[in-house]
Amino acid sequence: MFLQRVGNRGIRLGTVFDRAAARHPASPVYLDHDLDIAPQLGRRLTLTEVADLVDDFASRLWAARVRPGEQVVIHKSDGFDISLLAYSTARVGAVPVLLSSKLDGATVARLLARLDRPTLLTDAAKLADSLPAEVFELSARVLTAVGEHPGATSLASLAGVERVAPVTAPQDGPALITHTSGTTGLPKLAVQTGITIQARCRPQSVLLAPVGRHEPIAVHVSFVHSRMISGAALFALRGHPMIVMRDDAPEHAAELFSRIPPGVIETHPNTLLAWEVLADHPARPLARVRCFSNTFDAIHPRTVDILLGASRRRLPFFAQTYGQSETGAICARTWTRRRRGGSDGRCVGRTFPGMSEVRVVSRDGRPVTADSPGHIEARSGGQIVTYLGEQERFEGQFSADGWWRMGDLGYRTRWGCVHLLDREVDEIPGISSTLALEDALFTRLPELLEVIIVPGAGSAPVPVVCTRDDRPLDRLRWQRAVRGLPDLAPPVQRRLDELPHTATTKVKRLELARELATAEER
Repeated sequence: MFLQRVGNRGIRLGTVFDRAAARHPASPVYLDHDLDIAPQLGRRLTLTEVADLVDDFASRLWAARVRPGEQVVIHKSDGFDISLLAYSTARVGAVPVLLSSKLDGATVARLLARLDRPTLLTDAAKLADSLPAEVFELSARVLTAVGEHPGATSLASLAGVERVAPVTAPQDGPALITHTSGTTGLPKLAVQTGITIQARCRPQSVLLAPVGRHEPIAVHVSFVHSRMISGAALFALRGHPMIVMRDDAPEHAAELFSRIPPGVIETHPNTLLAWEVLADHPARPLARVRCFSNTFDAIHPRTVDILLGASRRRLPFFAQTYGQSETGAICARTWTRRRRGGSDGRCVGRTFPGMSEVRVVSRDGRPVTADSPGHIEARSGGQIVTYLGEQERFEGQFSADGWWRMGDLGYRTRWGCVHLLDREVDEIPGISSTLALEDALFTRLPELLEVIIVPGAGSAPVPVVCTRDDRPLDRLRWQRAVRGLPDLAPPVQRRLDELPHTATTKVKRLELARELATAEER
């Protein structure tokens, strides 16, 4: 991982947009929503305007007595200003702690309790509707980015304060705290430094190398995810026009992309799956896409085939990276039109030489193969430095010789490709890979929008399916599709919005399995 150390002086989050604006002052940032903290700016900003907004709110935070080294929890209604407020927080030398707007108030309070009486930056709506009164006791101060609330200081009341110079904190200390997906329980608070964030940008730079800097990048990523912070920094510093999205409804995306055609799209796997319908849209909203990018989970081959087929570019490609909140990207693979049909969706690619390392360790002493998968372990320059308040739990994720256990099962081919078969906690006896089984069902049933296979009360696993437009599942087609596959219980159909999701749209499999078990007991 020597390449991650060469010239890595840290990301310096607080001045990212100053530096980007100095290089590309007029480069545009398009939004599909108004910023809660600055609706007057509209939905087309320049990097110069974004830099000024970050500076403005950093000065307001300073006037509210936020100081270097302090933790600032940002938990407000969804929007890109969440990410911008994180940059403002870093600009005064404080540490942003990003909590999803989807978290319930009780969970937010539990996470606040892990911190050392931080500043809570929220909005009047959250304080009135979801946050419990105890957040005032758990916080040194409560600020509202939007609206007013008794006992809280409104940042709007601090408009026009004197601007303050940026504070650059040591880049080997905490620079950003985000929470993990929470698929297995209460989210963990992952701590990154300026150096580790910079290290996470470098693999993405490698993947973007074939893409011209004039290509607009459309981003639909959770605004509290570490990828949004590092990605926005990378895209801005490279000078790409950015299209920042809050709404991923297919018709909304079609209208937006028809007006502002993206050259690159980066989003969650489930969003790309939902956008398969755009391939046949009369406006051809995906025609100008050069690169599709997915950084959160393995993608289904069906989705890759459809999206690449929708592009009218001469050499479009699909970039798939594998990693997690704790490590950043550790592996990558690309698909092209020539290398797509029949591709193995379980292959997540190879490591980044000099930036990441992967090994797969046997569970039972036998050689690791597809039929006997092992624990996937990694080393990465983007590795977090701790789970805040859970150092013992953090250290428990490392093997005796210092490798980070990903919590995934898989194997490595003789050519060095890593194959991801299952999360350890999702493994089902008798099924070699639930993910591969789901890939097969997606390929055989184009009407599926989601399929999740979870353990059942009986001997056979239960497939939970969602269809496009919630049309009733054709049981005859289902019976044909499952021929030759491991035995499954009858499918349970649900609406997509009925499934429990994380902030990055992953389905919480364990919670879903518990819900099904509870329903069966009634």
